[in-house]
Amino acid sequence: MKSAKQKAIGIFDSGIGGTTIWKEIKQLLPNENTIYLSDNKNAPYGQKSKEEIVRLSKKNTEYLLDNNCKIIVVACNTATTNAIKVLRQCYNVPFVGIEPAIKPAAIKTKTNIIGILATKGTLNSKLFETTSSNLESKPMIIEQIGEGLVDLIEKGKIHSKEMKLLLKKYLTPMINANADCIVLGCTHYPYLKKLIKNIVGDTIRIIDSGQAVATQTKKLLENHQLINSNEKECTTTHQFLFNGKSSILEDILTEYRNSITVEQKEF
Repeated sequence: MKSAKQKAIGIFDSGIGGTTIWKEIKQLLPNENTIYLSDNKNAPYGQKSKEEIVRLSKKNTEYLLDNNCKIIVVACNTATTNAIKVLRQCYNVPFVGIEPAIKPAAIKTKTNIIGILATKGTLNSKLFETTSSNLESKPMIIEQIGEGLVDLIEKGKIHSKEMKLLLKKYLTPMINANADCIVLGCTHYPYLKKLIKNIVGDTIRIIDSGQAVATQTKKLLENHQLINSNEKECTTTHQFLFNGKSSILEDILTEYRNSITVEQKEF
């Protein structure tokens, strides 16, 4: 029987986007076991109602808790901004959420103009509105819904002509407005960093939340005395579960294929 410290970190997202968070967590916490839930049957979350996002987030959380996870990482900006308050009220387990990295961007910007590329669900959420309005420097924020981007990523069309055209359409107004920081407000979007860099050039910073989320996960584990620090007893397991008809999880996790399992499940 596993001790509390040996239990897994539970991570969920609407698809493969949260794997960008998983990679950061694995790098920072190499002794931890993980269970990653890809609810790709219901992807994307960004166009769904708040009620539906809360329902799906509760379903995912309960599945991870049924599998003895000691902490839940909501590796989805849309689910965090719409559901994490409810999750914290309903379940007695530490939660780590993800917000668009507007605060770091506000600190780093020189032009005082920031672009944010995110889903409709994130940009329309109360949490995003509160975070944006509480910034001390009050930068100009150019919001852009990344409609269609998650769908293309989930279909493995990251380098498609359609993807490049959409990104150019979404990013050009930010470039023209003299934004010097672009915030990626969806965990899927770091997979587009190279494409974005090709469009915006080297003078614009691209900022995401991955490293900050991993750091917060470690902090919470330490605070709750749940961190698995005993290397001698550590044979880590990393389970990736998806519920859709197909998945590109294995493709994007090729470099980890010897240390992970990928399986279709009903949840």
